[in-house]
Amino acid sequence: MSALVEIRDVSKAYTRGRQSVEVLHHISLDIRQGDFLALMGPSGSGKTTLLNLIGGLDSPTSGSIAVGGRRIDALGGSALAKWRAANVGFIFQFYNLLPMLTAQKNVEVPLLLTKLSAAQRKRNAAIALSLVNLADRAQHKPNELSGGQQQRVAIARAIISDPTLLVCDEPTGDLDRQSAEEVLGLLQLLNREHGKTIIMVTHDPKAAGHASHTLHLEKGTLVEAAI
Repeated sequence: MSALVEIRDVSKAYTRGRQSVEVLHHISLDIRQGDFLALMGPSGSGKTTLLNLIGGLDSPTSGSIAVGGRRIDALGGSALAKWRAANVGFIFQFYNLLPMLTAQKNVEVPLLLTKLSAAQRKRNAAIALSLVNLADRAQHKPNELSGGQQQRVAIARAIISDPTLLVCDEPTGDLDRQSAEEVLGLLQLLNREHGKTIIMVTHDPKAAGHASHTLHLEKGTLVEAAI
């Protein structure tokens, strides 16, 4: 398959006081359409920074990033926000659900900025919750759900806009092993049966084992290419 994400000679530096600290050093990488890639490496290796650059949450200091042929590093703040909303689903370690809203209403949140009617938003949320096997929990609030169920609601929210990319930052880091396996199995399903391209940061080799490729970062440099 063709490359969906093309990263060319990307570096990222942050300014701390008078110092410039380079977190990523001249990264070049292709991620294919339909891939499930695990990013691994020690703390401070640059995994989350790279994930944030791919997801358009941050911009590189130098180099280029293209997704689907579009240079996202060249987009301004407003254009980049619109691109993220249309193309990226985010799944984090902590579920970031709104505690006063039901599962259904939490899943609907990304659609509130669209022109869809309330009825269509509800229908789409129902479909997404069915896909993560939580149709029977649609009217439950987060405090009435287990950690694994909350993460599955977060996944439903991430996929409701049919994004090109799913970017996952330690999605099982706050879960027990059984719940983690359920979430990872769901990500595999989204990848294999629904064609979602998934990029996942994880410290857990068992979690990485669910991906089709693994890439290692160390001190901001690729030390093992995806194979």
